[in-house]
Amino acid sequence: MLDKTSSFGVPPGRGGHRPHVVGIGGTTRIGSSSETALRFTLAAAERLGASTEMIVGPLLDLPMYDPSDDHRSPSARRLVQSLRRADGVIISTPSYHGALSGVIKNALDYVEDMRGDARPYFDGRAVGVIVTAFGAQALGTTLVGVRSIVHALRGWPTPFGAALNSQNKPFESGLPANREVELQLETVATQVVRFAAIQHAVTEDEMRYQRASASGA
Repeated sequence: MLDKTSSFGVPPGRGGHRPHVVGIGGTTRIGSSSETALRFTLAAAERLGASTEMIVGPLLDLPMYDPSDDHRSPSARRLVQSLRRADGVIISTPSYHGALSGVIKNALDYVEDMRGDARPYFDGRAVGVIVTAFGAQALGTTLVGVRSIVHALRGWPTPFGAALNSQNKPFESGLPANREVELQLETVATQVVRFAAIQHAVTEDEMRYQRASASGA
């Protein structure tokens, strides 16, 4: 199991900063494979020092995104507020007919509400991707599709994406069934947390430089 002293460890951020990682995933059904994968990955991120938040199940039961309607349901407002606080994001989706699920796509469409933010969309955030599918064929196309969406939202897809074949029963009693599944999910967590820590340090350096320039130092 991954811990803070393993080869995957991430050193604490400056000033004790804890990266905040928001996970979006699963289906409206509690306990799906994609939700189980997300839970384990966020737990790995916490062991690396991150704080985490998970948006799954009923919290994904959002009205269809309508850019012409400014009204937002409580669950939609919570989703956007959570993503605004995020230093990193993890998306875990089942593959439906070779693409991400409509539920996850609809949730990502709400990121459009962040277009006017100081950090618009997913700008400056690492985004890890997990895909589950019953069979291997749909895993690659769905992974590429989600990464394309992340690019369009100005996010940084992590180099590694987890692809889990549900046909192979990757989970037993809510835990990864073997080390290969564990390693995939731990790698996603590590890359998201590591990037968030680096990005925070860079931002701090930039702010110090701007303050020093403004003071004439």
